[in-house]
Amino acid sequence: MNASAAKFPPLGSLTFLSRLLLQSPAGDLPLSPGAPSREPAALGLSRDEFDDLLAFAHSNHVVVRGLERILTLARGQQSPDWFELAESSLSSEKARIASALYRLNEVCAAFENRGHAVMVIKTLDHWPDFGSDMDLFTNAMPHEVSQLMAECFSARIAPRSWGDHLANKWNFLLPDLPEPVEIHVGRLGQTGEQVEIAASLPERARQVDVSGYRFRVASIPDRIMISTLQRMYRHFNIRLCDMVDNAEIADTGLIDYEKLSTLAESAGIWEGVATYLAIVSDYVRIYRGIPLELPHFVLDAARFRGEKIYYAKGFLRVPIMPHSAGLYGAQFAHVLGRGEVENGARLSLLPLLGTAAMAAERLTGSDKGVW
Repeated sequence: MNASAAKFPPLGSLTFLSRLLLQSPAGDLPLSPGAPSREPAALGLSRDEFDDLLAFAHSNHVVVRGLERILTLARGQQSPDWFELAESSLSSEKARIASALYRLNEVCAAFENRGHAVMVIKTLDHWPDFGSDMDLFTNAMPHEVSQLMAECFSARIAPRSWGDHLANKWNFLLPDLPEPVEIHVGRLGQTGEQVEIAASLPERARQVDVSGYRFRVASIPDRIMISTLQRMYRHFNIRLCDMVDNAEIADTGLIDYEKLSTLAESAGIWEGVATYLAIVSDYVRIYRGIPLELPHFVLDAARFRGEKIYYAKGFLRVPIMPHSAGLYGAQFAHVLGRGEVENGARLSLLPLLGTAAMAAERLTGSDKGVW
């Protein structure tokens, strides 16, 4: 992917926020050729443009990071008409996140008090931003999870889709909590095919401190694999937060690529992981002028690169045919090669789910009930 070949809107919200958030680790200005100064662009946003930007930031989970940088640029200058709205929106989002964190900590504590291992996955990857739901993983039994959530939080179970049943996950709705709590029980992957990696996930967990709370979260390699499963094997789109989050991890130098490849190979998704990282690297290169420092064996394993990604309906899209289909085929062959009959049977249902989801979306405008 290069700046001239990228299919992104030249002056849209994606481009604007990408330039703000994908600075070099040292905080230098973007290095892409001909990139205009960010300050005039920020101060020159019309109200309609800002409204579009804010909506895009919400859907891509970069509200806090985006607004903080925009407000930093605008402070001390003649305030545009959207300045107060930006401050109010940032304050509201931080209040929402603070409330959600408090409840997330309560849920995790309830599991631990009953002797169940529990960890937060995906939700805290975007910090200081926070997604639209809370994702947890536990190896507790499903009936234990349901009982705990009902007794401790008066939670009710949201209607489950076909994909939810296969993936062995439940969404719980808590009184006075806008965000659903999505709990993955003993399995990972769109069809719950990832059992071995899921079983050892808590053993590799690490602890992080977030706003005075301590949470157990996925190890760096597991975090990247879970993100890959979500983006490359399920949704087939990549949010801006995924680009920013993974670039930040790579910049820290904390990714053990050898360990990541070993774990991903055992899960049958190494090519997907390598492709995902290569796409992120190519996207970062557009706005920094240089790619991420990925080892050659990662790039060599990638099935395709950033030039295949396109922008549509608010997200960066991964083409399903033939690109994602090829990754699915490799995972399916890996599972069958290991003699995992049940997991192979689960994976074999994925194309049917995908077809049903596309049909449902055409008819009703939503794939709810399928994915």
